[in-house]
Amino acid sequence: MSGNYQPTVQQLLSVIKTQTAIVKLGLDLSAVMMVVAQQSKTIIEADGAIIELLEADEMVVHAVSDSDLNLLGHRIKIKNSLSGLCIEKKQILYSADTELDPRVDVIACRYVGLRSMAVVPLIHCDEPLGVLKIYSKKIAAFETGDLQLLELMSELIAAAMYHATRFGTQELYRMATQDVLTELSNRSQFLDHFRRCLASTQSTQNYFALLMIDMDGLKLINDQYGHRVGDAALKEFAQRLKMVIRVQDHLARIGGDEFAIILTQLVDPKLSLNVVDRINDICEQVFMFENKKLSIRASTGVAIYPTHADTVEQLLEYADQQMYLSKRSKK
Repeated sequence: MSGNYQPTVQQLLSVIKTQTAIVKLGLDLSAVMMVVAQQSKTIIEADGAIIELLEADEMVVHAVSDSDLNLLGHRIKIKNSLSGLCIEKKQILYSADTELDPRVDVIACRYVGLRSMAVVPLIHCDEPLGVLKIYSKKIAAFETGDLQLLELMSELIAAAMYHATRFGTQELYRMATQDVLTELSNRSQFLDHFRRCLASTQSTQNYFALLMIDMDGLKLINDQYGHRVGDAALKEFAQRLKMVIRVQDHLARIGGDEFAIILTQLVDPKLSLNVVDRINDICEQVFMFENKKLSIRASTGVAIYPTHADTVEQLLEYADQQMYLSKRSKK
């Protein structure tokens, strides 16, 4: 790693633009982390960037620059990981070759396909909140100037987290795992819960069901009445979905008009179809907002573990396919 390299003017301008984007996002912490991950990858010319937040003795992935990597919600033990060591030392750590570095989890690095990485602690008021990690498929990919830029990026994130951290780390974690509009779990929290549910169910004889739900008609509402009315319809849709689930089930908003439900502890998988019927019934009821009659029907796809698939990726794909079949059948 050369000590003569210095950040370019273009890189510094990109950092300033990132700071402006963060300010505009305000308290939407999930969006802030996604912007930082994507911009870090671009500015440093890395193959990818990840943000992990500290939770108890684990790091939880909450933002990934590469959407093709199925890492959101992944948990990494602090012990025997470079992220954990970074948190402990509260300083930037660099691994020029992960295959030869005893500090890293080599298996995890191979899964991502990286050979070098830098891990930067996210610190506010001397309290570590998580890490920003950039990585490359090349050995010794990063320079001293890259690490200096990463330090600037970490300070931007810490500043963006200020309003959350003044209430403590629990409030920070809530903001990072909650959808701002509906106050449901967001995508990263959903995937985290999904993986834990899968792991616990594998040791029992019970089934569980994944329901992927698309809110039909949102684009039409937005086009006719504007996004303020569309947001009201989304919140109403979320409230109606809450009414059909049990305490032990998990509901999340995972995209613009996409929702997901995990039905746990199912003795009979056919019970999931009863939930689909209730979703259809309650969502088809008229929603009146400011004297406007809005249609907020649902299209739902179901995947049963282990009947249809036995991995997170396969269950998501199967439920998605079934949801699109449901949507097409209505057309």
